[in-house]
Amino acid sequence: MRIALIADVFPPLRSSGAVQLRDLSLELVKQGHRPTVLIPVSDIDQPWLLEDMQGVQVLRLKAPRTKDVGYVRRTINEFLMPFAMLRSLRNSPLADQKWDGVVWYAPTIFLGPIAQALKKASACKSYLIIRDIFPEWAVDMGLLGRGLPYRFFKAIERYQYSVADVIGAQTQGNVPYFDAWATKPGRRVEVLQNWLADAADVGCSIKVADGPLAGRTIFVYAGNMGVAQGMDILMALAERLRGRSDLGFLFVGRGKDAQRLRDDARALGLDNVIFHDEIDPSEIPGLYAQCHAGIVALDPRHKTHNIPGKFLSYMQSGLPVLASINHGNDLATMIEHERVGQVCTDHSVDTLQRLAQVLADDIAGGKTVAARCKALSVRLFSAETAVRQVTAALAGIVSGEGGHAAAINEKENRTMAG
Repeated sequence: MRIALIADVFPPLRSSGAVQLRDLSLELVKQGHRPTVLIPVSDIDQPWLLEDMQGVQVLRLKAPRTKDVGYVRRTINEFLMPFAMLRSLRNSPLADQKWDGVVWYAPTIFLGPIAQALKKASACKSYLIIRDIFPEWAVDMGLLGRGLPYRFFKAIERYQYSVADVIGAQTQGNVPYFDAWATKPGRRVEVLQNWLADAADVGCSIKVADGPLAGRTIFVYAGNMGVAQGMDILMALAERLRGRSDLGFLFVGRGKDAQRLRDDARALGLDNVIFHDEIDPSEIPGLYAQCHAGIVALDPRHKTHNIPGKFLSYMQSGLPVLASINHGNDLATMIEHERVGQVCTDHSVDTLQRLAQVLADDIAGGKTVAARCKALSVRLFSAETAVRQVTAALAGIVSGEGGHAAAINEKENRTMAG
């Protein structure tokens, strides 16, 4: 299938979304499809730039800047972005390309117009991969009221959903949010788990053994440090555990709260905490090979369900998790059911401290859950599974649980035979 994959993040960006889209596009090629990634960029002089990445066609389209700008400017530029992308696309060699399917990735919620234009021109099906539910989560967090800005974002959100034939939600807990949308004929919502391709350990520029945390059991957090993560509780945890010279906390990444958290750790005199700037995704396996447990943090005000990309990377590397997340999140059930770590949902430092000590003592005592973590990664979070599910939906294959892969394989066999 010739598939248009639309997003606003892709390498060389280092976000979890960019890594996911890289892995998805490469797996599409591996399974015999012909993906073209359409991505907005603001730092090129011409309307378009066509590249090849290991068989993936990447079309970078001139559009307004939306990263690292103020909220108002970002909103305006994101609203304009899909129209600018369309204008740039019409000046590119792929202006008249016909597609067998259109896939786009949210966040952002603003890609509906370009997805609709490509879908209509090619008379094909469309698949929306939705990883968070905005603006609802912003309201839950107290970042947004239910006034005019909220109604604006809701209108954009509803239009995006109207373009999709199939929506792939992140967890089962998010599926009911789309019940009303799915009542219209021809629409379907399904769970599309996050995914992460296998990655080799090529080393890491961060050397734990050469720093002040050498010899300790390391709890690592790698990723964005912003308001959605609610990471203040982690500084409180580190302060509580400063007396345990066998434990250390390593934070790697960037984000709105990163510098503030560094300042807080310095002000508290925490010698069990180290911060490093964001590293290239290729270094993550080498980083985790030096650590013992991964940290997941989500602000307790969240009401929607979320499985962060860092959880997948921890599982892939065999690291059990210490999670502080919102009550009712499907991730809590998964961690407990699969026995891959400890999870706190009451936002209590006392509870988190107790669970961190349990996990640390289990690790020190030789108990390991690495095999369970890796098995969970292979079973649920593979790029191969995600691609088969998305392409089956685009091809119109609908099958129940357990028959999904068989239906896809049957179609592939017919294609190869033809």
